[in-house]
Amino acid sequence: MAKVVIIGASIGGLPAAYEARELLAKKHKVTVISNVDSFHFVPSNPWVAVGWRTRKDISFALGPVLEKKGVEYIHAMAERIEPEQNRVITSKGEVPYDYLIIATGPKLNFGAVPGLGPSGYTQSVCNVDHAEQAWGTYQAFLKDPGPIVVGAAQGASCFGPAYEMAFILDADLRKKKLRKKVPIYFVTPEPYIGHMGLAGVGASRRLMEDEFADHSMKPICNTAIKEVQPGKLLLDGGQEIPFRYSMIIPPFAGVDAVAGTPGLCNPKGFVNIDAYQANPKYKNIYSVGVCVAIPPVEQTPIPTGAPKTGYMIESMVSAAVHNIKADIDNDSKRETATWNAICLADMGDTGVAFVALPQMAPRNVTWAKKGKWVHLAKIALEKYFLRKMKKGVSEPYYEKVILKAMGIAKLESPN
Repeated sequence: MAKVVIIGASIGGLPAAYEARELLAKKHKVTVISNVDSFHFVPSNPWVAVGWRTRKDISFALGPVLEKKGVEYIHAMAERIEPEQNRVITSKGEVPYDYLIIATGPKLNFGAVPGLGPSGYTQSVCNVDHAEQAWGTYQAFLKDPGPIVVGAAQGASCFGPAYEMAFILDADLRKKKLRKKVPIYFVTPEPYIGHMGLAGVGASRRLMEDEFADHSMKPICNTAIKEVQPGKLLLDGGQEIPFRYSMIIPPFAGVDAVAGTPGLCNPKGFVNIDAYQANPKYKNIYSVGVCVAIPPVEQTPIPTGAPKTGYMIESMVSAAVHNIKADIDNDSKRETATWNAICLADMGDTGVAFVALPQMAPRNVTWAKKGKWVHLAKIALEKYFLRKMKKGVSEPYYEKVILKAMGIAKLESPN
């Protein structure tokens, strides 16, 4: 009997548990360790932050669904990994493994900028707790509106939610007849609007520059945040931007339990992986999702990271689980993830889709398109993904639904 342990139960960890349970013989054990007791759909957090969704709308308890699928669930904090002993030390004791999948997601590195984050002076939509706090702050803001600053700090790699938040706030304020009272600034380390950490995607630069102009939002690109003070963002160049409400995406790092494991991670604490999602040093440790180490698509004057989108994470999960099965079965055939980037950015009542297949150049497909269909596709993604996670289904959504809707066939990287 093989023991497969998964740390994390979000968009990477939960599908990994379902797929492992489906692919592996019943004699093998699948265990999930999570420091939270519920799943929530992270891409919906910007909607929570403006009151368009509630926590209840986008989350459900993990215990019952995992138990129903025959997956052991340990609600505990993973404190450290001891790879030489093949065990995870948690707040509730040690958990031995034969194969480990690390799907923790990132550590939110608010400490990289003084005053950044919900404990400082800016809001976040990186998890549902932060999104709920952002909603509370936004409600107070609506009683006395003023300037808004949205964006990302230097070193950030997840730009989609920042763009979404800017346009969703714009849409919500227009509905409330308050938009004329609220200047909106967008601060980003990207060298230009629409870069997305991907060196641009098709006509993304021109498209997003036009959208920002049409919505009277002022972008401030290629900049780093020096400090956040009450009601004021200080940039490295000396510029000061006042605000009454601000949401800034922080840079990410590896979570402490993972980053502290010698030989496992890069200097930022992200898990090093080979082409098969396995760690080069510890071959029985796999990793999927935002916690894996991926080099930037290009070097930018102000550091930016590479995004890890839902489609990419789904393909990582599939590759990791299939390769664990191959290890167990002594099968030499291995699978690799498709490093394709697909982002559906909601804009309130319309949206923009960014597609780079594969993420790293040279690309087979690269385009950005705007339309109401993107807004509807994002709503459909939310409902479908929550439904399949509640039912314990590991079917890839992006490949089977989104790409077909876009009229894009599954493509491999060019030679």
